[in-house]
Amino acid sequence: MPQPAAYCLLPTAYLAPVQYYTKIVGQQSIYLEQHENYQKQSYRNRCVIGAANGPTALVIPVVKIQGCKMPIRDVRIDYNTPWQRIHWKAIVSAYRSSAFFDYYENDFRPFYKREEVFLFDFNERILRLTLELIGLNTQIQYTEEFIPVNACMPDWRKLISPKIATIADTKFKPQSYYQVFAPSNGFAANLSVLDLLCNEGNNSLSVLQASKI
Repeated sequence: MPQPAAYCLLPTAYLAPVQYYTKIVGQQSIYLEQHENYQKQSYRNRCVIGAANGPTALVIPVVKIQGCKMPIRDVRIDYNTPWQRIHWKAIVSAYRSSAFFDYYENDFRPFYKREEVFLFDFNERILRLTLELIGLNTQIQYTEEFIPVNACMPDWRKLISPKIATIADTKFKPQSYYQVFAPSNGFAANLSVLDLLCNEGNNSLSVLQASKI
């Protein structure tokens, strides 16, 4: 079993929040849980961006699961609605006036053109891109079976959730940074990493480090 100092366990997530990325800072490697059952209303298929009207959730629709629970690795994305067009329109509206959107636009646009079959694969591609843009060289590994709770590595599968206030996470203290709509809406903590990148660019890693206790 890996040593806790070098590894941590994370769920898959769609453009995960700042809190998620603070868990990766300083880690040699992370394990992505691919054998847990799909969970509704989680960051696994949703992110929260900073829009003109305040924090706004963008949700990837998934093919309805009938009866039995399904491992997250097998969950398919539902393309019966034009969610890619809707998400990209919302992202452009939220960040087109941010300092770094033009710099990253061509990196993220392809995610809203290509139709990836599985949610896990889609999220992993975004994760690898964002780690590269932030400047984190963390290795991504995958669980070979479901890892029980209280295994001997830091486990963030449940605590990082839109249903749980970040105050419950004693290892996370969100640091404020510039946001486009902060003058009218105030600073919104723990938005998607996309918000951090578009507003802070190369300074994103410093914000993550300052937010990690």
